[in-house]
Amino acid sequence: MTGDGQGIVVRDNPDAGRYELFVSGKLAGLANYVLSDDTLTIPHTEVRTRYEGQGLGARLAKFALDDARRRGLRVVPRCPFIATYIERHSEYADLVAD
Repeated sequence: MTGDGQGIVVRDNPDAGRYELFVSGKLAGLANYVLSDDTLTIPHTEVRTRYEGQGLGARLAKFALDDARRRGLRVVPRCPFIATYIERHSEYADLVAD
């Protein structure tokens, strides 16, 4: 889990199979995932409409990818947002499963 002084918290919710982003205690975004062996497949990411345009999707993507790296997981970015994030942030390209 990570948080900041602006009331933004990002955490892994393994029971729900998703990363969650909260703003002032309210769920603002999520990234669903499926964990299988050493692979993290991310099929869907969303940020609620009222929170769009604030860079929260990028924070969620960064958290998910940093978590995958920390855990030694490969990533299958089925979600177009995550795939584009990786294309724009080449430091995560090595995580992508072949």
